[in-house]
Amino acid sequence: MYSLFPALASLAFTSCALMAAPALAQAPAPNTADSKATSGKPRSAPAVATTPLTPEMPARAPYLSDATAPDTVAILPPPPRGQSAAETADKTIFAGTRALKGSARWELATADVADGPSAILDDFACVLGRKIDQSRSPALMTLLERTRLDIGRATRPLKEHYRRLRPFVGNEAEICVARTRELGDAFSFPSSHATQGWAYASILAALVPEKATQFFVRGKAYGENRIVCGVHWASDVEAGRTTASVVVSALQGDPGFRADLEKARAEIGKNLSQEGSPPDAAICARETSALREPIL
Repeated sequence: MYSLFPALASLAFTSCALMAAPALAQAPAPNTADSKATSGKPRSAPAVATTPLTPEMPARAPYLSDATAPDTVAILPPPPRGQSAAETADKTIFAGTRALKGSARWELATADVADGPSAILDDFACVLGRKIDQSRSPALMTLLERTRLDIGRATRPLKEHYRRLRPFVGNEAEICVARTRELGDAFSFPSSHATQGWAYASILAALVPEKATQFFVRGKAYGENRIVCGVHWASDVEAGRTTASVVVSALQGDPGFRADLEKARAEIGKNLSQEGSPPDAAICARETSALREPIL
């Protein structure tokens, strides 16, 4: 059983959880009134598999071949189902995190989910202490862009195999982005964005190991912000972290990935040793404050 928030498993049987579960039941099909966009809210982030980090020069090939790419359907357990404790815990977490609307964590989650894959490096700028200039970081962008294709290939079979609906489908609960047909029709398990956030945190931690803890803290928060926004179940996000670990482990056996990793290591070391544009201090202060807020 997935256990992103282990203590909540015991809460799954409380009267609060049992009352919340029917109201949050999934609809038989995603194309319902939930598909209607909510005015005044940003659209959800574009899909990881189809949105390049570098639109002007997108990568054409992943690192892993059909023979070396891990079979994630065989590796990961299925998402919670039916009336299981794990399913009820997912619903309890979704219901509980709706109360975060208006908080600093809600605002951070909204920014994370709306900005999308092409802006994800900005989410690590406060950890690095400066913004990454993509035009001066071709090796890093190549590394992350090709890895993105491997992430897409790892998450797509799971989404298509389990076809799990998102937590906001079939109810009117608050979410931090617009309820669009496109988002409602996109399957939920695992979270591709949580997979990308954790994979990139892993790569950046390898490149700048003295900041590994901070990268993983931010990468974990990036994934959990999908829960805060109400666009993923907690178990989707945990499965995303597992998927990321599987992908990054497989990539370490690929000579091309290792060569690009070393190029990116030299490049980022050079860039960090030079004067660069610091991230907005106010944004970093808000981020630090938001990350102190537990999501439950």
